[in-house]
Amino acid sequence: MKITDETIKYVAHLARLELEEKEIGLYTNQLNSILDYMEKLNKLDTSNIEPTSHPIALECVLREDEVKESFSVEKSTQNAPERIGSFFKVPPIIEIED
Repeated sequence: MKITDETIKYVAHLARLELEEKEIGLYTNQLNSILDYMEKLNKLDTSNIEPTSHPIALECVLREDEVKESFSVEKSTQNAPERIGSFFKVPPIIEIED
């Protein structure tokens, strides 16, 4: 299937885009190149290839989760400029007008 300038104009109209003539020609050529490449890929025999979600095997590079002791409330809030009990005191984000 070849993309024409008219197809590009139609899609641009649907997307409410204003394209210049040189852009229409550029996008027509680019989309046709993509479709030509897809046509080449469709000709490949992939019957013996297992479906995958990624082209290469993925490995988790993160460490395993380990349960360990956390900071105490006192230690985690000790450097806070202001606090209320065991919470950080921060400036209000939304001011309520009366």
